[in-house]
Amino acid sequence: MSYTAAVITVSDKGARGEREDTSGPAVRKILEEAGFSVVHTCILPDEKDQIEKELIRCADEEHIGLVITTGGTGFSQRDITPEATLSVIERETRGIPEAMRWASLQVTPRGCLSRSAAGIRGKTLIVNLPGSEKAAKENLLAVIEAICHGMDMLVSDGSTDHDHDHDHHHDHHHD
Repeated sequence: MSYTAAVITVSDKGARGEREDTSGPAVRKILEEAGFSVVHTCILPDEKDQIEKELIRCADEEHIGLVITTGGTGFSQRDITPEATLSVIERETRGIPEAMRWASLQVTPRGCLSRSAAGIRGKTLIVNLPGSEKAAKENLLAVIEAICHGMDMLVSDGSTDHDHDHDHHHDHHHD
């Protein structure tokens, strides 16, 4: 099934036109290669209310299936993308950032410093990626397959049968 996606770059310098956004286009390319239709991209400054409004608009008005942010997940005073995300989602999906941080830790001990969050609002999955192009690509590639499965479950109202993942093979080993 094909899903729509949005890529939101969060960067003060990017929003002011002082820095070219390379992370957004790199993320878009990965999503398109995975079969997503990227219907919306934008660059926002590190302003919590603007990020919240954009996330809500993408989910509630545009009904975009997957909203990816890149940027604003570090330790700087201005890095508030996870806070904006957590304030608009209804349910957290903590395993996604956990998997991304685990993948980052295979590359650098600093992977644990990413504060990325992820969660569900309505039928929209929102996932934060780091701002660096390299880290954004590594993080997204680590979870894109799982995200696709999660979205299948989200749109089918969870009627996907979980038991298929754990077929009861052990029932047949009574020898």
